[in-house]
Amino acid sequence: MKPVRLPAAATLALPRWGLISLCLLYILPGLIRRDPWKNDDAAGFGIMWTMANGGLSDWLAPHIVGLPMPEEGPLAFWIGAIFIKLFGGLLGDELAARISTIAFFLIGALSIWYATYLLGRRTEAQPLRLAFGGQPEPSDYGRTLADGALLIYLGSLGLLLQSHQTSAEALQISLVCVVLYLSVRLFESMSLRTAAMLGIALGLLILTRGWPVPLALWIGLLVLAMLREKRIILPLLLIALPLAALVAGSWLLASHQLMHQTSRSSFDAWLAWNSGQFGLPSWKSLKYFFKNGIWFTWPAWPFAGWAVYAWRHQFKAPHIVLPFTVLVTLVALALLNQSEEEAVLLPLLPPLVILAAFGLPTMKRGAINAVDWFSVMTLTTSAAFIWIGWIAKQTGWPAQLAKNAFKLAPGFQPEFNLMALLIAASATIGWIVLVHWRISRHPTVLWRAVVLSSGGVILCWLLLMTLWLPWINYGKSYAGVAEQIAQKLPNGRYCVDTNVGPAQRASFAYFGNVEFAKFGEGSCEFLLLQESVARKDRASLLKQFDSKGKLLWEGRRPSDRDERFRLYRRNPS
Repeated sequence: MKPVRLPAAATLALPRWGLISLCLLYILPGLIRRDPWKNDDAAGFGIMWTMANGGLSDWLAPHIVGLPMPEEGPLAFWIGAIFIKLFGGLLGDELAARISTIAFFLIGALSIWYATYLLGRRTEAQPLRLAFGGQPEPSDYGRTLADGALLIYLGSLGLLLQSHQTSAEALQISLVCVVLYLSVRLFESMSLRTAAMLGIALGLLILTRGWPVPLALWIGLLVLAMLREKRIILPLLLIALPLAALVAGSWLLASHQLMHQTSRSSFDAWLAWNSGQFGLPSWKSLKYFFKNGIWFTWPAWPFAGWAVYAWRHQFKAPHIVLPFTVLVTLVALALLNQSEEEAVLLPLLPPLVILAAFGLPTMKRGAINAVDWFSVMTLTTSAAFIWIGWIAKQTGWPAQLAKNAFKLAPGFQPEFNLMALLIAASATIGWIVLVHWRISRHPTVLWRAVVLSSGGVILCWLLLMTLWLPWINYGKSYAGVAEQIAQKLPNGRYCVDTNVGPAQRASFAYFGNVEFAKFGEGSCEFLLLQESVARKDRASLLKQFDSKGKLLWEGRRPSDRDERFRLYRRNPS
């Protein structure tokens, strides 16, 4: 027997303007009025910026002004570079590149909504018919489940930072959502056109961040087809797989055949990076998976786990078996990956979110109330701390909190922004109204169990990106260091040898116009070293170069006590 018994009143859908507003409130804060930040954000922007200002070789072999990035496919950066070329002169290169981030997020959110809607309106997913009628219509039930899935997607902690970065991961998760949507369409319609679109989407995934994830997705779908719908085995084998290979192979062939030796080396390094994603499961990978996966996939995993249990007697129904099969293959891939990075966990979110949506109708009232109270207490406390921290930075009270804030960012000068304050205050009032509505009205709609989780996450992110944005940007940007380095370099032609990482290289090149050594260039007159105070590795770094020469400058970001930079002019030989 199906585990769901619902009246039509429980399937009240959110208004479309409300969903669109939530998505915009989620994605827009954090993209405006800030510099590219340390690590993936600045590195991704650096690749886009290099492409936008370079030639064919720069577009075929992703790099940051001469630093190869073999683990990155080109697709996300092609799109960002196109936006820089189209809108960079009007919006600035940084904001123009982030238009691609907005597009990636909206594509993923739309795909999650429609995939859940199609599964939710199927006969197997419908609730039991009531004795005197009044059960929801299939389309209304599917829309309400889709709204719940979107709310869970917005409330996922692991998505929050990744979806606001100019990185390949932001496009990867959106394309995983697209593949899931097309998979649902394929199992529903079994059309050759859908199989072709699925193959193209898998090929685009290869161009985004390698072939391990799309291969796992394809294997999962093939296994499911063998068990459930044998009629789509041939479309998967003869249409989807060749098209995926054709889409990805066009770039691989051009990179390998048309470019110079350095680009071919990048191509070989890309293949090696992909192969390196596989290994034997180890205690290290298991420990990382469970330690970080619990918070990374919150709040989706409790609802998804309950959905699998509640629908165990109808486990072969498409709305359960399809996302579950995809999830299992992606979990296996994550456990085989030996690298400890969040990008390994990111593809798990879309299938978990869809499964979680089908856990909503079966959750007991006590469990729903427990999740709500946890969300209210945790997220309200977090929001209150953000407000108190902002007050401390502005007024100096509470004194200890203000002291700690300025200790983490020495030299930071707080600024008052009336518009940011009004937006933050409006969002806080909206949160209070939402909590009051949830507690006082006791609504029966399915998405009531996750509306506070998603609303609270959006609130905290919006508060951080309005009240705390100047402080965070001060601590994560390399703009100040880049300007100091630029002042010590000549105006004419020169080149700089360096060991700095991708984020630093991108920031120094963009903000300071530093001319780093390109492919095939020999020894440069200037040498820029990045070192760690904790490791005391300056001597070992200097041994990598011919001679240290004269020290022209040394400095660091005020908020980083470990990282140091030193600029040398080499002694003439």
